[in-house]
Amino acid sequence: MKNTCNYTLFFLTDNKHKVLEVSEIAKKYNVCIEQEHASKLEIQSMDLAEIAWYAAVNHYLHYRKPVLVEDAGLFIKSLNGFPGPYSSYVFRTIGSNGILRLMEGIDDREAYFESVVVIVYEPYIIIEKGRVYGEISREPRGEKGFGFDPIFIPKGEKRTFAEMDIAEKNKYSHRAKAVSKALEKLLTLVKV
Repeated sequence: MKNTCNYTLFFLTDNKHKVLEVSEIAKKYNVCIEQEHASKLEIQSMDLAEIAWYAAVNHYLHYRKPVLVEDAGLFIKSLNGFPGPYSSYVFRTIGSNGILRLMEGIDDREAYFESVVVIVYEPYIIIEKGRVYGEISREPRGEKGFGFDPIFIPKGEKRTFAEMDIAEKNKYSHRAKAVSKALEKLLTLVKV
């Protein structure tokens, strides 16, 4: 059975895992997600919303297509919020094992993931946030997901995100929360 779409959004990302997660959520809203590989203009900022807004608006102004941009960060309390908006860079440079080395001997493992979604669907710009609280594990666990998923355990769970399939992760996920809120708002603003 073919999924019917009332709307199509072009998701500006090179991360196939994010596309799978967001597409799964979007199905519930009859929104199709198409991956957009064009280069993303990214500014340096401590504010995820500012980073995502800048990328989305610039992409829309250049290509004139309805666009979705998502930016996320892992904020670790005992590391004063590090790596935060620099999570992608930190993952590429020191990875999950580097974070665990930074946390050796630290008992406070409290952390949260935050996601910001920006949709530009003319004439609207929608910005929504989602957060999931949890803790950093003592060692990487699981083979699913991506990024810091093997070391993040959401509150109320014993498993890391990397030990969950997409549907399980989306029950907790910061990204799922932000995307759901953004799509709900989009559907209240535009009518088929």
